[in-house]
Amino acid sequence: MAWAIIPHYGWSFSMGSAYQFHSWRVFVVVCALPCVSSVVALTFMPESPRYLLEVGKHDEAWMILKQIHDTNMRARGQPEKVFTVNRIKTPKMIDELIEIQTDTGTWYMRWFVRVKTEMHGIWLTFMRCFDYPVKRNTILLIIVWTTLSFGYYGLSVWFPDVIKHLQADEYASRVKKFYGERVEDFVFNFTLENQIHTNGEYIKDRFSIMKFKSVIFEDSLFKNCYFEDVTSLATYFKNCSFTETLFYNTDLEESKFIDCHFINTTFLHNKKGCQINYDEDYSAYWIYFVNFLGTLAVLPGNIVSALLMDRIGRLTMLGGSMVLSGISCFFLWFGNSEAIMIGMLCLYNGLTISAWNSLDVITVELFPTDRRATGFGFLNALCKAATVLGNLIFGSLVGITKSIPILLASTVLVCGGLVGLRLPDTRNQVLM
Repeated sequence: MAWAIIPHYGWSFSMGSAYQFHSWRVFVVVCALPCVSSVVALTFMPESPRYLLEVGKHDEAWMILKQIHDTNMRARGQPEKVFTVNRIKTPKMIDELIEIQTDTGTWYMRWFVRVKTEMHGIWLTFMRCFDYPVKRNTILLIIVWTTLSFGYYGLSVWFPDVIKHLQADEYASRVKKFYGERVEDFVFNFTLENQIHTNGEYIKDRFSIMKFKSVIFEDSLFKNCYFEDVTSLATYFKNCSFTETLFYNTDLEESKFIDCHFINTTFLHNKKGCQINYDEDYSAYWIYFVNFLGTLAVLPGNIVSALLMDRIGRLTMLGGSMVLSGISCFFLWFGNSEAIMIGMLCLYNGLTISAWNSLDVITVELFPTDRRATGFGFLNALCKAATVLGNLIFGSLVGITKSIPILLASTVLVCGGLVGLRLPDTRNQVLM
C-alpha cells in the first residue's frame, strides 16, 4: 500500500500556502481507516460471557453462549443439536466494596477508590501469571517472545538498509573521477551521474535543464557560469569558488555548498524540497520493492502453519521455525548479491511467520482463562519493548557492518527456538 500511494506526488494537495498535505499523509489516513472500522465493528460484537457472569448478568451470558453454539453447529452441518449445559462454574463476582463511599464520600474520592481497586485487581491478576503451575511457562514464554521480537523486527525493519549499503558499495565502485579538467563555453544539458570532479575550472559554461545525481565537485572554480532548471540528488560542492555566476530555478540549497566562496553570485527562484521523483531515485524504489517481496513471502508461511500446526504440533512448529529462520538468517552473512540477499530474506520471513502463528496459539492455550488476557497482553507489551530495543541496536550497527546484526539475529532466534521446545505441548489438551 505504501508503494502504491507514497511515490505518487500527484496524490498530494495544498491547504493554503503554509500546509502541504503530501502523499505520505494520505498513506497515514488510509492506514487509519481499518482502526476506525474496528471501533465501529466493536459496537456490534457481543460482550464476553465471562464478564457478564462476573457482573451477575447470567441470562445475557447464557444467550451469547447459545448463539455461539448454534453458529458452530450450523457450520458443522448439525443444526439440530440443542444447546444444553449441565454445569457451569460461575466466576468470582466483581468486588462491590468499591461503592462503599458512594453515599458519604466526594466524587473524586469515589473515583480514586474505584481506580485503586481496579489497579490492585490488575496487579493481582498479573502476579498470578507467576504462580504455580504457570510460573515456569510464563518465564519460558517471556524468553521466546523477547527473542523472536528482537530478532525478527530488528532485522526485517533494517534489511532494506542492508540492501541499500550493498548497492551503495557497488555504486561507489563504478564512480568516474575527473581531475584538473578545464571546460569553457560548454552547455551541459544532460544528466551527470556518479562522478567526482577535482580541481576543475568551468568558464562561461551553461548548466541548463539537467540533473546532477551523486556528483561531487571539489576545489573547483566556476566563473561566469549559468545554472538554470537544475535538479540534484546527493550532489555537493566542496571548497569551490563561484565568481559572477547565476543560479536560476534550481534546487541547489545552501546545505549543498560546503566551505564554498561566492563572489558576485546570485540565486533566483530557488526550488524548495526534493525535486527527484521515485522513478529516478533507484534506492527509494528498492526500499518498497524489498519490503513488498518480504511481506509477500509471509503468505506461504501462513498457509503452511495453518495446515500443519495440528499435525506436527505447536512446539515442533515453533521451535523448528525459529531454529530454521535463525539458520537462514546466518546464511545472509554470505550473501554478496542483491538477488541472494532478497531470496534469503523471503525464506527468513516465511519461516518466522510460522513461528509467530504457533507462538500465539501456544500462549493462548497455556494460560488459564482467568489469566489469559493479562498474560497475553503482558507478553505483547514485552514484544513491543523488544522490538524497539532491536531496532535501536540494529539501526546503530547496520551502517557499520552487516555481519554483527545478522549474527546477532541468528543467535537470538536459534536460542529462542531451543527454549521454546521446553514448553509443554498443548495439542489435544482441554483449555483451563
